[in-house]
Amino acid sequence: MPLEPFKTSQALSLGVELELQLVSLSDFDLAAASPDMLELLARKPFPGSVTPEVTESMIEIATGIHTGYETLLAQLIEMRDALVRAGDRLNLGICGGGTHPFQLWSERRIFKRPRFREVSMLYGYLTKQFTIFGQHVHVGCTSGDEALFLLHALNRYVPHFIALSASSPFVQGNDTLFESARLNSVFAFPLSGRAPFLLRWEDFEHQYFSKMEHTGVVRSMKDFYWDIRPKPEYGTIELRVCDTPLSVEHAAALACYFQSICKYLLEHNEPDPAEDDYLVYNYNRFQACRFGLDGTVVHPKSYEQIPLREDILTTLRRVQPQADFLRCDAALECIRQTVEKGSDAGYLRREYQERGSVEGMVDSALQFFRGGKPSCPVF
Repeated sequence: MPLEPFKTSQALSLGVELELQLVSLSDFDLAAASPDMLELLARKPFPGSVTPEVTESMIEIATGIHTGYETLLAQLIEMRDALVRAGDRLNLGICGGGTHPFQLWSERRIFKRPRFREVSMLYGYLTKQFTIFGQHVHVGCTSGDEALFLLHALNRYVPHFIALSASSPFVQGNDTLFESARLNSVFAFPLSGRAPFLLRWEDFEHQYFSKMEHTGVVRSMKDFYWDIRPKPEYGTIELRVCDTPLSVEHAAALACYFQSICKYLLEHNEPDPAEDDYLVYNYNRFQACRFGLDGTVVHPKSYEQIPLREDILTTLRRVQPQADFLRCDAALECIRQTVEKGSDAGYLRREYQERGSVEGMVDSALQFFRGGKPSCPVF
């Protein structure tokens, strides 16, 4: 089907989606419980949207449209509390984290929805291995051209969001030595990675998408698993590299850091993006996945090697005026605390060492989701 026209949205409006784990409280493994959870939640109004995901051990929640940190965080807290109450009734735990640390993908069940079945038929075992959990952030754009400009201008900041959100150090009971092992599962899909370098929506629609559609490989934008992709039906760009954080407070802070950078870029405070910026893209992304905040990235313009922590702190200073304008300076303080204290991946490793088991680590993540992150302000 033809690509939808790009819907005009309010500039820099904001929305968040979180994929969450459904955990059995008897053994702390994933539970195939999304049908029961969704049925229970449907009995009364939910403060947002909640939908199934590809396997029955996960759900996705999505906020409404926001302009800043305070209202976004308030809705996420309300949604979290509703989920926790429902989980308590079903003897289920709800938590974040980019991977469940010891679940076996072969035991997962595909949710009974036509698209999920089609994906399973196409990708085979990769579909069950896609029982991973990410945060997606949508930022509103006034045009398709603006969306493509932001998509490519943001390429050098992708490692920031991988490192800051990293919460998937364990897979199938083993420490992977990655801060974000989740993204290795995403990279297995053939239409993952980066979008083609096009800056005009007309060119994207006619020179790229229509040709891809003609090949029979894609039917809609949902078939692309890019790190950042345009969403014409919403009028947004969608950041897709973040692991689901352990707390909704941290999720809100990441979204508003992203929003502040978008405003900074739209004010043309940096040189325009170019195809050559992607020469170092895969290397930088690997550094963030493997080493997180301790990684080193190469600046795509100067080729200078920069410690990732230093690059994030420098960016926080640069986008402070934009954050002040957007009234999300509290979000930037949360990001600064994360840089100083370490990511959720580090927290999970410490819990594993202290509790002595992967089950204990999951229990800690469940409690963390209920209680929030102390370094992030709550209104």
